[in-house]
Amino acid sequence: MFCRNCGVQVGDQAAFCTGCGAGAGVGNKFCYNCGAQADPAAAVCIKCGVALYAPPGAAPAGYQGAAPAGYPGAPGSPLKSKLVAGLLGIFVGCFGVHRFYLGYTTIGVIQVLVTVIGGIITCGVGWLAGWIWGLVEGILILTGSINRDAQGRPLAE
Repeated sequence: MFCRNCGVQVGDQAAFCTGCGAGAGVGNKFCYNCGAQADPAAAVCIKCGVALYAPPGAAPAGYQGAAPAGYPGAPGSPLKSKLVAGLLGIFVGCFGVHRFYLGYTTIGVIQVLVTVIGGIITCGVGWLAGWIWGLVEGILILTGSINRDAQGRPLAE
């Protein structure tokens, strides 16, 4: 993920840019996905093709009024529940269900593979590792250390 204000690479869970100090999603000069310089009025990055959206609830660049329905952060887009994500992590986190719920499908697939294939190959040690991984992430979600979904939207209390 890249800062929309200065183009510096930042972590997916970052609340602000370490390069310029701008808040997450603030700015419109760079693509958040590839870091390429973007036209402030552009709705789509011409380098990678992702939608250049504003912070949750705001309209994308170049649109008038509220964000269109189905657009990340649109008023009709419900926020993911922190409680649901945390409990999924604690109880079925070894299968990555909480990561799928938050939109992190790649990490979810890795957790499934570690648990199932690793559990078969290592006679249960992979399952134990997957269970601990899910338990820790569930606790991190409930304590607020993991507080955003894959689209960068904050988790609802």
